[in-house]
Amino acid sequence: MAFVAKAKSVFYCTGCGFESARWLGRCPSCEAWNTFEDAPVVKAAKSAQGRAVAPLRTSGPVPLAAIDEARIARRRTGMAEFDALLGGGIVPGSLVLLGGPPGAGKSTLLLQLATKLARDGARSVYVCGEESAAQTKLRAQRVGAVETLLVFAETNLRAVLDALERDVPDVIVVESIQTMWLPDVESFAGSVSQVRDCTQVLMEFAKRTGCATFLVGHVTKDGAIAGPRLLEHLVDTVLYFEGDQSGEYRIVRAYKNRFGGTDEICVFAMDDRGLHEIADPSALFLHGRGPRPSGTCVVPTLVGQRPVLVEIQALVGEASYGTPRRLAANVDPARMAMIIAILERRAGLNLGGHDVYCSVAGGLRVSETGADLGIALAIASAFRDVPLAEGAVAFGELGLSGEVRSVSQPARRAAEATKLGFTRLVTPDGARDVAAAIRLAFD
Repeated sequence: MAFVAKAKSVFYCTGCGFESARWLGRCPSCEAWNTFEDAPVVKAAKSAQGRAVAPLRTSGPVPLAAIDEARIARRRTGMAEFDALLGGGIVPGSLVLLGGPPGAGKSTLLLQLATKLARDGARSVYVCGEESAAQTKLRAQRVGAVETLLVFAETNLRAVLDALERDVPDVIVVESIQTMWLPDVESFAGSVSQVRDCTQVLMEFAKRTGCATFLVGHVTKDGAIAGPRLLEHLVDTVLYFEGDQSGEYRIVRAYKNRFGGTDEICVFAMDDRGLHEIADPSALFLHGRGPRPSGTCVVPTLVGQRPVLVEIQALVGEASYGTPRRLAANVDPARMAMIIAILERRAGLNLGGHDVYCSVAGGLRVSETGADLGIALAIASAFRDVPLAEGAVAFGELGLSGEVRSVSQPARRAAEATKLGFTRLVTPDGARDVAAAIRLAFD
């Protein structure tokens, strides 16, 4: 005996995907007005006995010494920078979510990843839910894919996993999680219920079989991956494309990683043949070694565990209106406002009637407090319209009393700056307060 398929309607928010049994004028999740639409959903017919589910391989608790180390050996991808971003390679059974805005290169990166693994002999399956198999082949030929790469054009996740159960692959790439759907979930593909339940099923499959799984996740209009914090607690690793997507370079940052460090980055260059790793990000973000104009300061910042030299740029001008503007790009605006207050109170710079703009060249987002001193010196240089001393770099945290506080790993920061030819270091060891640091940087 089988149940008859039953149709009903639900309402969902087009902005964040929030579902409701009735129409709402304002979304309780994203607080947007008039964004609910009616979406008919169909409950699939199923047998009275229910669907068959593969049993979990449970054997009770075991000591760590009895666990087979072969099941936790990392697999190299052939991309050294991407391996470092993951913490040393792909962990078997891990679930990785790659998000980013449209056109950032999510599908291209994972297609290249599956190609490199297939070339090394791994059984890689590329599940394309947004394109047909022929369209995927056109893109694969552009990035140099091998013939052994398996392509699965299907959006029914239950059918995909049932087919893969017969011959479990080493790596699965699902592009994208918003196109996948389960027949036993009463909702439409891309809804919050489908995205969450599909991810849960993929997580169970990955942990049970040891198959590493990569998911492509699209973003909502406010930049969140598949809704606010919807999938981050389910997956093992969250990678995200950030920065300006219109240029040649792409930055991938690890926001969560159970098997490695967080806040690590990997820099790629995009061309007609795909994405290519940049081994020396410092040289990219500095972009030239000549004399620097006023309003710039080079800062050795830490991105994860890697020291990277970036250029802080500032512009100060007289305010045209009553309230001066403070705009920050790739810098914490609240932190910049605090630094401006410190410069006014502790260093005697009258910035109250001036507009202040600050950014990080190259599109890398800097959030650590070790860049405080570099931001302060860039603003002071722009205010005086005098460049800093040649070959100067600066790092240090600023306190509200104006003191320059020490930061983590100063030796690695200094070594990276010296390697790239910088000779004058403005650090907490050489400057006790922000006024002394400004004098040292300009002398």
